[in-house]
Amino acid sequence: MSTVAEQLRSAREAKNLTVEQVAETTKIRTDHIRAIEEGNFAVFSAPIYIRGSVKNYAAALKLDTAAVLAALTAELSGSQKLSEPPPLSESKKSFVDHITLVLAKVNWKVGLVGLAVIALVAIFSISFWAWRHHQKSDPLKNLPPAVYQPAGADDTLPLHK
Repeated sequence: MSTVAEQLRSAREAKNLTVEQVAETTKIRTDHIRAIEEGNFAVFSAPIYIRGSVKNYAAALKLDTAAVLAALTAELSGSQKLSEPPPLSESKKSFVDHITLVLAKVNWKVGLVGLAVIALVAIFSISFWAWRHHQKSDPLKNLPPAVYQPAGADDTLPLHK
C-alpha cells in the first residue's frame, strides 16, 4: 500500500499539474506541498495543520478525502510527536458548560440592541398606562365632607357642595 505522500504526488502527476498550480488552487504554500509529497510532516507546527492541508490537497485532486485522511491518521499514529494529544479532561460536559457555550455564540451587538428596544417599549407602556390611570381618577372623589372651622370659634359648619 502506498503512503499518503505517494498517493498525492501520483494523483497530481496524473493530472499533469505542477506544485505551483496546486498551490494556487489550494492556497497551500509550495514548500508545504513539497513537504507533504515527501512525507516530511515535521515542517508543520501541529497535526491539525497537516490534516487540513492534506484534506484540501486531496479535495483539489478529487481524491476520496475520507480514505486519504484515514491513511494519514494511520501514518501519524506511529509517530509520538505527530499523533493527536489526549483530551484535556475526561469529564462529561455539565449544564454550566452548555450555557457558557450558548452565551459565547450570542451576537451581543444585536442582543443588546434588542434588549434595549424591549426595555424602552416596556418603560413606555408602563408610563402610558400610569398616565391614563392617573388621568381617569379624580383625587377629590373619595374625600369625606369637609368641615369649616373658623379661627378661634368652637362652632363648626358643614360646607355644601
